[in-house]
Amino acid sequence: IISNEGLLITNHHCGYSQIQSHSSVEHDYLRDGFWAMSRAEELPNKNLKVSFLEYMEDVTDKVLAGYDPAMTEQEREALVKKNSDQIKKDAESKGKGLQARVAPLYYGNQYFVWVYKVFTDVRLVGAPPSSIGKFGGDTDNWMWPRHTGDFSLFRIYAGKDNEPAAYSPDNV
Repeated sequence: IISNEGLLITNHHCGYSQIQSHSSVEHDYLRDGFWAMSRAEELPNKNLKVSFLEYMEDVTDKVLAGYDPAMTEQEREALVKKNSDQIKKDAESKGKGLQARVAPLYYGNQYFVWVYKVFTDVRLVGAPPSSIGKFGGDTDNWMWPRHTGDFSLFRIYAGKDNEPAAYSPDNV
């Protein structure tokens, strides 16, 4: 994030499919680049999201609650899934736009929940032409100093409450 108004910069190749999805024969944004001159010209991107890690927590005791060493592996897996699903549900219920994931570490000896705030109204703001954004190709991608404009710009939008919201022209 490079501004207090949700402007996000990423690599050109990371925005490539979104740039391509807005391109047409009449408007080849991959070849010519794209620059929104106003917020009204920014282009929404279906299925693009930005996730911010809100917190992570060791939930090993909660995941393994009810575990008995006499359980079969299948019974243990069912218990872990049931408890993990409840942890995920509880975490996601604490706020708008939250998505949680429970995952094992150390071969299932420790479990963490990762909770993200996920914004889905992300609009294309600008991208250089591919001749600049992909200059040097993958070889140049791992060389320094780099001689490429490998970037694209997006803006994250939220509802009027500054919380994640589906696309709407009224988002801020």
